Amino acid sequence: MFSKACEYGIRAVIYIWSQNTKGLKLGVKDICKEIDAPEFFTAKILQSLAKQDLVSSTKGPNGGFYISDDQENMRLLDLVKAIDGDKLFKGCGLGLKECSASHPCPIHDDYKKIRENLAKLLSEKTIKGLAQEVVSGKATLSTYIG
Repeated sequence: MFSKACEYGIRAVIYIWSQNTKGLKLGVKDICKEIDAPEFFTAKILQSLAKQDLVSSTKGPNGGFYISDDQENMRLLDLVKAIDGDKLFKGCGLGLKECSASHPCPIHDDYKKIRENLAKLLSEKTIKGLAQEVVSGKATLSTYIG
């Protein structure tokens, strides 16, 4: 459903937020190790998110990525749109260039409901709430088991 970039970006930002409560600024290497993501690719995603002011970063020996007070109530929808744009909420379920109520693809009506439910879910979920689930142990960000 999400692009790989979006998956890594979501996991990275949730992890950054989960560590932010400890006052930590995280380097890309540490983030990628914890979320099981490729370092170079994830670094590019995080740099893009920093430019869009969805995460903060500082350079130097005590530098790294972190979440500022202004960013702490970010919705998952904001993050998805920043990385993948809004095509997920507007595009055709079959990838047709022309798909509308007057000229629908075979799954138009069903896919419209899915898009609406997804937009609702992403609007209601905050990065802070998701990070709290990780911190409490209710959820994980890595595929590593054991």
